[in-house]
Amino acid sequence: MSREIHVLTYNIHKGYCSGNRRFVLDSMRERIAETRAHIVFLQEIHGTAIKSDAKRRRFSYPDQPHFEYLADEAWPHYAYGCNAIYRKGDHGNAILSMYPFVSWENIDVSVFPRSSRSILHGVIELPGTDLPLHTLCVHLGLLEQERREQLQALTERINRHVPRDEPMIIAGDFNDWRRRAEHHLHDDLGLQELFVQLRGRHARTFPVWAPLLPVDRIYYRGLTPSDCGRLSAGPWRDLSDHAALYGAFTLAAR
Repeated sequence: MSREIHVLTYNIHKGYCSGNRRFVLDSMRERIAETRAHIVFLQEIHGTAIKSDAKRRRFSYPDQPHFEYLADEAWPHYAYGCNAIYRKGDHGNAILSMYPFVSWENIDVSVFPRSSRSILHGVIELPGTDLPLHTLCVHLGLLEQERREQLQALTERINRHVPRDEPMIIAGDFNDWRRRAEHHLHDDLGLQELFVQLRGRHARTFPVWAPLLPVDRIYYRGLTPSDCGRLSAGPWRDLSDHAALYGAFTLAAR
């Protein structure tokens, strides 16, 4: 018996549309819910956003943390890892899940003081199997030196905390438009990238209105890929400056 797992990864740009003209978190929640993904990886999402009463009314800011607002009733389980704190709030990575977390941890991989970054590692309990699913949500730095050190930290985290016989999905914004991550993730860890396996190349996701750069990725190990898609057309085009990526896998029960 096998289990199907659907995932989504999305850099939500703090809930604003491209160009920061409108706050569109409500529309994002609708689109994300329509995918019916079992697990959602989110980057640049607010935990705390302090706004004036006037701005809250004007832009319809939710009172609750934005990852809770997006989770709504569809994903009863979630984890949030803060990686940037400032005067009026914080933002970071989040994982929303239909299935419970066994554990989760946020790992600081910041290289420069003004560029806070982290890796959110959640272990999810899937029904019908005794295999835990490791989920890692990442948002790497803009500079190549940053990414090199952060990928090394990611490699060390996986080698120490993810057994080779346990399935794993790593998704997020790698900012790796020069495709340098493969050495660490494929060669060192035995990971495959979903779109490369099924479509022959990385999905181009940025900017959403004319995707040129393949910065968002879904890597996996211990799963069988079955489908993938880039969500950038129609209503998705008017949301974040990144396209969302959708993926489907099967996991053999044991």
